[in-house]
Amino acid sequence: MKIQVTVKPGAKQEKIVASDDGLIVYLHARAHDGEANTALIRALSDYYGVSKSQIEILRGQKSHQKVVEIIK
Repeated sequence: MKIQVTVKPGAKQEKIVASDDGLIVYLHARAHDGEANTALIRALSDYYGVSKSQIEILRGQKSHQKVVEIIK
């Protein structure tokens, strides 16, 4: 399944909010050296109950707007 994700790095509270376009993910991690991408994969694996290896960022490695694929 492919989903649109908007990442908000540097947030005070980590949470995932469903929106019309996909998900908005608030992360503690900063967008520096891929820390936010790693934290995004961890957060989505907890949210969907899958392993981290089943989640891949297809587009938007260096953007707040990402397309993520989750393989179940």
